[in-house]
Amino acid sequence: MSIVVRRLRQSEMPAAARVHRASFDERLPWLAGLHTPEEDRRYWSDHLFPSCEIWGAEKGSGLLGVIAFRKDWVDQLYLLPGAQGEGIGSKLLEVARNAHPQLFLWTFQRNLAARRFYERHGFQSIRETDGADNEEREPDVLYRWMRSE
Repeated sequence: MSIVVRRLRQSEMPAAARVHRASFDERLPWLAGLHTPEEDRRYWSDHLFPSCEIWGAEKGSGLLGVIAFRKDWVDQLYLLPGAQGEGIGSKLLEVARNAHPQLFLWTFQRNLAARRFYERHGFQSIRETDGADNEEREPDVLYRWMRSE
């Protein structure tokens, strides 16, 4: 069975929130439990869905990864821990890169796997912060990608 990448519907936001939480808790265990599952569902349904294109990658009936993006920004990109390293994140990121000539995104400085992934895909670090301005109070890094003409 092959991976299918498609735009997600509003009714699929709870599944997107579950992928987000599973990935977040696996990669960033020191921040696990920051939000409840209900808060995650509301965030995906009430905040991200109205403001972003949200795409998912699935195999069969199971959602393996999600990306939420809008003009110039990737707001979220998460894969289930068992689905990482299979090219799924690259396929999701390609949807956003095909839609926009430049993209910015934030990730945490300690999330080395994410940083390596973005750098492999042409993103360049343009700013680091001490985390004082993010909800998690976690040092982060701003990345930028530009389509080469």
